[in-house]
Amino acid sequence: MSAPLRTRVKFCGATSVADARLALASGADAIGVILAESPRMIDLATARAIRAAIPAATSIVGVFADNDSELVRGALDAGIVPQFSGDESPEFCNAVVAGRPYYKVFHVGEADLGDLRKRLGAYAGATAMFDTASGGKRGGTGVAFAWNVLQDIAASRAVVVAGGLTPENVGVCVRTLRPYMVDVRSGIESSGVKDENKMRAFVRAVKEANAQPG
Repeated sequence: MSAPLRTRVKFCGATSVADARLALASGADAIGVILAESPRMIDLATARAIRAAIPAATSIVGVFADNDSELVRGALDAGIVPQFSGDESPEFCNAVVAGRPYYKVFHVGEADLGDLRKRLGAYAGATAMFDTASGGKRGGTGVAFAWNVLQDIAASRAVVVAGGLTPENVGVCVRTLRPYMVDVRSGIESSGVKDENKMRAFVRAVKEANAQPG
């Protein structure tokens, strides 16, 4: 039997070069910076500084939520991959990225699975990220959804899972869905600050789950 695909780790909400370097030292594969309204929001200049300070092979993902196209294009020009977390239409996404990779967030709980699959089809060029629909918030809820509802979808395409992941539960998520990547922000923080012990524990839990059967 072949080994399962390796689930990667994205640490989101980096606000400084120091945050990004800590994420890499802790074993993250990708780093997220937030350019939308958020307690972890940074400006484009800071995002560019983070991009320039870490290896070019490391993916930097910029989180947007209905931002204007000029800001998104500025991030793209700096080598930052967009993650659209708002109500961006397929037409908007495709026009802005112009064939380059991007992520589109779908909030589980807003619609039934039939409607979700239809929406996925409209964003054919995106890597799909699934987060929890909770109180109208667009991510950062700290609440997990029922991962098993995505088993059929995850079996047929690469997906990213976010929402309420912690070092304690991420292993179950990985073994349930074998996602391409897991995305975490609050689950690796203590009092709103990145916690190295939690970051290392999160990566360790993912590695352990990657080595186990589903």
